[in-house]
Amino acid sequence: MDSRSKWKATALLICLTTELAHCLPPVGNVVEAALQNTAAGPASAFETQYPPSNSESRLLIPESKPVYRVALEQDGHSSEQPFPQFDVGQFINGLEDLLGEEDNTDRAPEPVATEQSTDTGSPDPVQATTTAQLPETSAPIATTGSVTDSPQAEPSTTVVQEPVPTDPSHEVESDNPEAMNGQDIFQPVGTGPVPANIQSRSDHPVQNQHANTKDPIATNKFYAGLFLGTQTNATFAQPYSLSWSKGGGTLKSWGMSVSHIQPHMLAYGPKSEKIPGNPVQYYINPVGLQHLIFSAAELDQSSIMKIEQPKAFSAHAVIKRSEGSAQQITFPVVQGMGYTTAVYKDLQPVIESGVFFRKVVSAGSPRPGIFKSQVYLEDDTSWLLYATPADGKDPKFKLVSNSTLHGPQGFSGTIQVAKNPAGKSGEKFYDNSSGVYPVSGEVSGSVTGDVGNYRLTWTKAGKDVKGTPLIMFALPHHVQSFDGATKGRITDIHLRTTTKGNSTAVIGETWTMVQENLPVDIGFAPWSTTQGSVHELSAAARHAIIEAAPKELQQNISEQTALNSMYYSGKALSKFATLVYTVNQLGKNADLAADAFQKLKKSFDLFVQNKQENPLAYDAVWKGVVSTAGYNGDLNQDFGNTAYNDHHFHYGYFIQTAAIIGSLDPSWLAANKEWVNMLVRDAGNSIGNDPHFPFSRSFDWYNGHSWAKGLFESFDGKDQESTSEDTMFAYAIKMWGKTTGDASMEARGNMMLGILGRSLNNYFLMENDNANQPANFVANRVTGILFENKVDHTTYFGANLEFVQGIHMLPLMPHSPFTRRKEFVSQEWQAMFAESATNPASKVDGGWRGVLYANLALIDPKASWKFFTQPNFDYSWIDGGATRTWYLAFAAGLGGAP
Repeated sequence: MDSRSKWKATALLICLTTELAHCLPPVGNVVEAALQNTAAGPASAFETQYPPSNSESRLLIPESKPVYRVALEQDGHSSEQPFPQFDVGQFINGLEDLLGEEDNTDRAPEPVATEQSTDTGSPDPVQATTTAQLPETSAPIATTGSVTDSPQAEPSTTVVQEPVPTDPSHEVESDNPEAMNGQDIFQPVGTGPVPANIQSRSDHPVQNQHANTKDPIATNKFYAGLFLGTQTNATFAQPYSLSWSKGGGTLKSWGMSVSHIQPHMLAYGPKSEKIPGNPVQYYINPVGLQHLIFSAAELDQSSIMKIEQPKAFSAHAVIKRSEGSAQQITFPVVQGMGYTTAVYKDLQPVIESGVFFRKVVSAGSPRPGIFKSQVYLEDDTSWLLYATPADGKDPKFKLVSNSTLHGPQGFSGTIQVAKNPAGKSGEKFYDNSSGVYPVSGEVSGSVTGDVGNYRLTWTKAGKDVKGTPLIMFALPHHVQSFDGATKGRITDIHLRTTTKGNSTAVIGETWTMVQENLPVDIGFAPWSTTQGSVHELSAAARHAIIEAAPKELQQNISEQTALNSMYYSGKALSKFATLVYTVNQLGKNADLAADAFQKLKKSFDLFVQNKQENPLAYDAVWKGVVSTAGYNGDLNQDFGNTAYNDHHFHYGYFIQTAAIIGSLDPSWLAANKEWVNMLVRDAGNSIGNDPHFPFSRSFDWYNGHSWAKGLFESFDGKDQESTSEDTMFAYAIKMWGKTTGDASMEARGNMMLGILGRSLNNYFLMENDNANQPANFVANRVTGILFENKVDHTTYFGANLEFVQGIHMLPLMPHSPFTRRKEFVSQEWQAMFAESATNPASKVDGGWRGVLYANLALIDPKASWKFFTQPNFDYSWIDGGATRTWYLAFAAGLGGAP
């Protein structure tokens, strides 16, 4: 039997992961025979690079549509609900209905037909104004020096001010914000050290053993698999995935493996019986598949891998023959890279394939000094290999077996591989860019009026860098927003990404994207795409707010905010800040909110003074501000905050709270601005040369959204569970920038919201025509948890529909109508929560019912208003992170109140 037949007749891949909570039911004993070496004949299989374990197995058999279990990595993700459960009965017991409604039903009516949303579509092309000058070099670019630390600042001390009643006729925010003209969105928030009362610690539970840098490390970036734990987890550069073989896999290689997954290789979960269309619960890409491996004859068990120059869009993985050896292979790993590139230094190249070579054909030189081979694998895929030796001599690779290709001894130079699905046309583009490769990337951007431009620019290295353009892969949301010049450089090469549809190869070192209709006029008041910010509510709405507010204002603010969790504390602070604003500004009654406002400031001050149960510390290892909860041996505490999980969620609530407090009492800002800016710098820093924090820890400017997972080793890469809390962070820094007069921060928040509005509706919030997720998954409407390698329609705390959909709704804030389009909300509601659906919102228990009906205001504000104004309202329907008062204002502002 030839190797091609062997490929089609045998199991392709077994991936072993750790079995954790929330696993799906077992699928049975699908693997009965032990794995054997590939030389053993038809019974052979391709083994993952991971060490064997006794737990869950993943099996992918081509041509058989397999189903296998998916373990949700708990990695710091709590199984608790996203809001604390307070006994609201303590403050509403005996409360008579104050709104005078005569309708005694406890359910909202079926929503009426709503107006269809208008998609703004792709923006008109806007030409870039400058072009970056790229240095010519033949080696990876060295890192520049870091910024010198600033002198220690005095401790931040909050002076508790008397409440400042606001004249009801005075508006805190303007409907017509001052237009920005070319505002740079990446001006520094600050570069000084953290406040002195934040203790610095060097004993982080996860020590840095493999990232060779003294600069801050962006803990939540795509390349974390290269430096965490075993260093064998995949890094998803898109469209290629890379992982260090580290002596594992069938070939027992010590090189770097490269894989690219095609649609027919996906495995799908069971079909849902509760959702119209019966979508599959999940889909997953196989891991451990080694299409091609860059290795060397000298690599063995003494070899090590270090990570150099970890930045926002790139890192360099360096595999050394041994500790201290000068013989090494450097892999510049850059998001969207057109080739996988290996820079060899004095080693004998060995190119391997766990899929097996069918044939390798020498194909001449596309340009002097570059030698090309066409590589055909047994899975019917075609790859191109380009060698650029330092000495200019033909390396004359030899195919010594169906899995191994040998190069010359003592080789120095670059070897590149690229998958070519586009035949001769694609080959010409790859030929034209061969010999050069990206070594790093950066983002820049500006806002003029409500139009933003942002630019991704790559620094390149290699042979003839001035005369050779890069080829890079763009994601769908990039292509949609390209300006005219960038659109003109699109090729016909398309490669599937793992969880974001097809990528498109683009020629050039710079892309310019244009975001029109940025939500520059969103403030603290309810906002809609048709009316903008609504500061003046109807008399009926103001009456409802003022009648409902007193009992909620009487809640124990200190008790609900002084918790052992930054997440829950932040949500509660945000809840009360929004309540105070609603009564003060929308209800036009500053006196009613004055006492709660004073208590809110005192509660916030507990955190500024760092006297909460689990104080913050400055982590000098990875360089960030973390909760000390996880220093006790359990990194899962507080949703994994200590290991950098969810910082944009946690700190976004504090930032939004501060924005409201500062807008109502500007005198409060002086004593608190430094502390709040520290949170901004930790989760969303605006510059790359801050010695204390990395650039943009959470938000990924390439992927167009944030990643929640921090320093946890994961087979499936980073993940994001709550798109709405992602957008909340962008909204929070927009409003904090507006409150403090930081125009760059405000513009950056607007730009992030604009990008999120596009990317979320491409990848996470799925309308009927979504083309980026598998057709058999789209009817789920939301992705649930989107990993870099799989998508699972569930949550870490349960699989109820209201959980899975609702975590992408909360918190409902003024920006929600911008990122949750009407057409999407309408399709989701009708499929899942309408009275005729299998999971009607009227029958959902607890605080999730309130979340669902507040979300309903986006398409049917009158039905939402009727729900929240019904007599004998059950306050158990309001979750611990929201208030009925704000939901009334929210629905009213969107047109629900009479």
